[in-house]
Amino acid sequence: MRRAWIWLLSLGLLAAGVVPAGASGAATWIVKGRGFGHGVGMSAYGAYGYGLHGAGYRQILHHYFKGIGIDEAKGAPQVRVLLAVSPGEVSFSHATAACGQTLDPSRRYVARRRGSSIRLLSGSDRPVARCGARLHADSGGTIRIDGVGVYRGALELVPTESAAGSLNVINKLNVNNYARGSVPGEVPPEWPAATLKAFAVACRSIALSTDVGGNGFELYADTRTQVYGGVKLEDPRTDRAVRATKSQVATYGGTVAQTTYFSSSGGETESGFLGAPDVPYLESVDDPYDYYSPLHEWTLRFSQAEMSSRLAPYVDGALRGIAVTHRGDSPRIDYAKLIGTGGTSTIRGDTLASALGLYDRWAYFRKVKAGRG
Repeated sequence: MRRAWIWLLSLGLLAAGVVPAGASGAATWIVKGRGFGHGVGMSAYGAYGYGLHGAGYRQILHHYFKGIGIDEAKGAPQVRVLLAVSPGEVSFSHATAACGQTLDPSRRYVARRRGSSIRLLSGSDRPVARCGARLHADSGGTIRIDGVGVYRGALELVPTESAAGSLNVINKLNVNNYARGSVPGEVPPEWPAATLKAFAVACRSIALSTDVGGNGFELYADTRTQVYGGVKLEDPRTDRAVRATKSQVATYGGTVAQTTYFSSSGGETESGFLGAPDVPYLESVDDPYDYYSPLHEWTLRFSQAEMSSRLAPYVDGALRGIAVTHRGDSPRIDYAKLIGTGGTSTIRGDTLASALGLYDRWAYFRKVKAGRG
């Protein structure tokens, strides 16, 4: 998921809505749009507004995800998160046991890959144990991984399949502790308590409904899944939200729902991801409080040269025009035609937005000739 708030803070100059054109050209393209992100599921700024106006976290979740239940995940489920890929060895401390050996938590240990197996060594390079194809190190609460950070739960290491000699550095932990290190990475802890609780439920739901198919892990620690930083990101306010919703997840039809979220909707969410199968609980809904977002509405300007350069891989000849042929249930672009001097080509809305660096595919194009208003 995209870290909704920090990205917008870094775009302060753009929040006013205008990016000056680069090189001068025969025409200027004006792109007016709304929102920031993929537009599917719960908008962070919309949820912020609902919390600010007195809505409870269940009300927030039921608004954005139609027909879901909110239930307790049974059995304190564990998740595995890829933290890093080490080029050969990993040093750690605060571990109580690993590879069948009791460890001194005050001491530092080193795991080193040899072929397809892992060996555990003391900090002074003395052999401690042969771990086979996986090292699992328990902790008394938190474990410190040199150069990576401090994390709750256990450390696991497995040989990286795609890089000879490397190790996947993985954190295995309870989903509630995972949420403690993820929620404050996605929304500001200063936001309303109900909004934080809604994100705590959504965060657990994403974690338990996602499997990226990694070697030894199901989740990434960045926006490919959702931001997770372990102990360094934890905050007392988001901790309270996690405790207040302990083990709660969104469900649909008896399974955990994938409660996707993003930064800003522009006033209306989209009903699903372009090209993906329909998901019944992901319907397009009005988002009345998204106006709190600095990218609720935006305007970008491009010279003709900039447009031609950015869209060169997709247009036949020199770009003459853009014709939107289909929009989603919100006004987001599904497909458009690029009109070039050599012919017309079709482009997906997400590809078009990415090529131009738009905040969202909710966009309208206007080409202004030089010397004309």
